[in-house]
Amino acid sequence: MQDITDLSALALSVAIAERQLDCRSVMAAYLSRIEAINPRLNALISLRPADVLLAEAEAADRALAAGDRHGWLHGMPFAVKDLSEAKGILCSFGSANYADFVPDYDDIHVERIRAAGAIVIGKTNAPEMGLGSHTYNPVFGVTRNPYDTGRSAGGSSGGAAAGLAARLLPVADGSDMMGSLRNPAGFNNVVGFRPSFGRVPSLNTELFLGQLAVNGPMGRSVADVAALLATQSGHDPRDPLSLPDEGLAFDADHDLSGARIGWLGDFGGYLPFEPGVLELCGASLDVFRRLGCRVEEVPPGFDMARLWQTWRTLRHFLVANGQAADYADPDRRARMKPEMIWEIENGRNLSAAEVYAASLGRSDWLRHVMGLFETYDFLILPSAQVFPFEAGLDWPKAIAGRAMDTYHRWMEVVIGPTLAGLPVAAMPAGFGANGLPAGIQIIGRPRADRDVLAAAARYEAATDWLSRHPQF
Repeated sequence: MQDITDLSALALSVAIAERQLDCRSVMAAYLSRIEAINPRLNALISLRPADVLLAEAEAADRALAAGDRHGWLHGMPFAVKDLSEAKGILCSFGSANYADFVPDYDDIHVERIRAAGAIVIGKTNAPEMGLGSHTYNPVFGVTRNPYDTGRSAGGSSGGAAAGLAARLLPVADGSDMMGSLRNPAGFNNVVGFRPSFGRVPSLNTELFLGQLAVNGPMGRSVADVAALLATQSGHDPRDPLSLPDEGLAFDADHDLSGARIGWLGDFGGYLPFEPGVLELCGASLDVFRRLGCRVEEVPPGFDMARLWQTWRTLRHFLVANGQAADYADPDRRARMKPEMIWEIENGRNLSAAEVYAASLGRSDWLRHVMGLFETYDFLILPSAQVFPFEAGLDWPKAIAGRAMDTYHRWMEVVIGPTLAGLPVAAMPAGFGANGLPAGIQIIGRPRADRDVLAAAARYEAATDWLSRHPQF
């Protein structure tokens, strides 16, 4: 059998269930690899004591021996993103204001992961309060890219993606408001999946207005991602907008011949890209052509500057009100990152009319996208506008000579699917001449998560990029 940490999550699950591997050996293998590699990446944080984790793995083995298998994650190590609560484990949100917060409860999707048998070993690193697609914070520092430790792992699920790429985790959870399951997947050559809004329930403080961010899965294969998504998904009455369990089983051999693919690219020159990124992502369209798809370039057809203003307004509104209590306390405000202050102060100046206008903009965008889906089965975009950049930067200040006027403007390419609430598979697009990975977004119709997973699986099978993992 290949090295334990090289096994896919599903293969590892089968090996444990069939008693080819015991849970203690699995835990020991992962802890050994984490000890050797994590100091170079800083992907995993708040790790629980090794002796406690090994004892829990032994208990999982005893349960198996007694015929009690909790679920497909039984006895497998799992690290929760540090923006979600896991009972008894520090949840800092990457913020100095929460550096000692230890919740006494699990978020809903964490409950479900534990119920499926996972042993939570700690957390994965994230930016402060999830702001910015680069994982660094004042509590734990920066997470580095395993393909080049001088580069960013992306964010906000950067710790999860780097941990997967380096074989420190078999599968991982993440979250996504502005590409946080998509940009890190592309930066680390793994798979991310942004589910339809409502697919994965969560214990949000405000239950009705915050319809941009979602929780979802990341993994080393589409099959692993789909398995975790099935565990995370399904209605929970504590989240009134959560969707019922509609079943996510898909045909990995689904025939894509004749499927219509719309390439959005740079939206007719609207978006700047670092040289090589757009070309690499565009070349991935040949995979779809070989699968028998019809690929066409899609003209913008929408005022993309209006879409950006829509995005900024809604994000300001949600961040400002969500962080209002911390901002009101001068001591806590002093510990906030400048980008957080900028979001809040812009949000505090918004009128109800401006928020309503942004909601109308979002509605018009959805109508535009639904018109595109009358012609196309899937839409394709790059997952970022740059290759992984220097880890010491806070964010890219310019792309191809064009200044970035905000800390997140370099990730503008991801806002369209978020605002439309669409399911998106973030898949590898290969490696640039610099040896760094990039990725694409495969975007499907509203709530067509299963169709997107099927298309992503066929794309995966037609490439070998996921087999190219970093060597340590």
